[in-house]
Amino acid sequence: MTQLPIPQHFQPARVGEIWRVPYQDRAIAAKAWAQTHQLQPTSQAQTNVRLLLIDMQNTFCLPDFELFVGGRSGRGAIDDNLRLCEFIYHNLGEIDQIVATMDTHHLHQIFHPIFWIDRKGEHPTPAVTTITPEDMMSGKWRVNPEFGAEPDKLQAYALHYVQQLSDGGKYPLLIWPYHAMLGGIGHALVPAVEEAIFFHGIARTSQASFSIKGDRTLTENYSALAPEVFTNQFGEEIASKNNSLIELLLGSDKLIIAGQAQSHCVAWTVNDLLTEIQAIDPQLARKVYLLLDCTSPVVIPGVVDYTDRADAAFQRFAEAGMNIVKSTDDRIFS
Repeated sequence: MTQLPIPQHFQPARVGEIWRVPYQDRAIAAKAWAQTHQLQPTSQAQTNVRLLLIDMQNTFCLPDFELFVGGRSGRGAIDDNLRLCEFIYHNLGEIDQIVATMDTHHLHQIFHPIFWIDRKGEHPTPAVTTITPEDMMSGKWRVNPEFGAEPDKLQAYALHYVQQLSDGGKYPLLIWPYHAMLGGIGHALVPAVEEAIFFHGIARTSQASFSIKGDRTLTENYSALAPEVFTNQFGEEIASKNNSLIELLLGSDKLIIAGQAQSHCVAWTVNDLLTEIQAIDPQLARKVYLLLDCTSPVVIPGVVDYTDRADAAFQRFAEAGMNIVKSTDDRIFS
């Protein structure tokens, strides 16, 4: 396979910056690029290769935003996105469709500070506060009584929720900073990646697919495919699997995955995908390629480092048959 050159418009030094994508200019250039390099529309492709990008948004990918994924290097998402954009441009003719998930939040959600108060009526400090069943039963943390019309019922649900996380082997409830707020600039795709997606769409006459996740008030949604908790204390459904996205991904001849953060939304999404695969045919795992150099774990210096957990998850995925590769690996399209 011969890789395509990088288009002149791509500026590596601006991958970690905010700017406006000049759509019309890129559309004209992409059309010319397709003609020069004889790129065929995806409707004429003999394959169905998809690239799944998990939460490549400003809130996770840029240093000045709320949850920049720096990894141990401190530059994690910036360097990941540089390699990812190069991967997309080099392989415009091989990637048939790009699927992007978008973490999407509102103010009043169970993992935001305003949802909780302590004995003094103070909200928890984000990024360092976890809430366990023991914390709730001791009265250390309780639901903000101003949050809903039935605070006692909501309190009972919250205890059920953190207990479900504990019983299910999930991460304990971490209070996150307000991030990926719907309508805000942090919610948008990081410009360099958005530009690459747009350029690909024009060059291959391919409609990118965008999938919202995380907008359910009463549950976290690390995975793009399923919530952390499905039901309330009465067994009533509060959120469900994203079956349409599952079907889309499973329908790929080859599925390549990158995104942020490796330890959370990427690992949980791939884990749920693997569960679906194993229920159908474990051999399908062989068509999944995880771009190890286009994802980084959550590391908060001096507070928490999820690198080892992320590595363990990827090792488990490899043992199940998935391919752990770098973006420059020739095996991806061989």
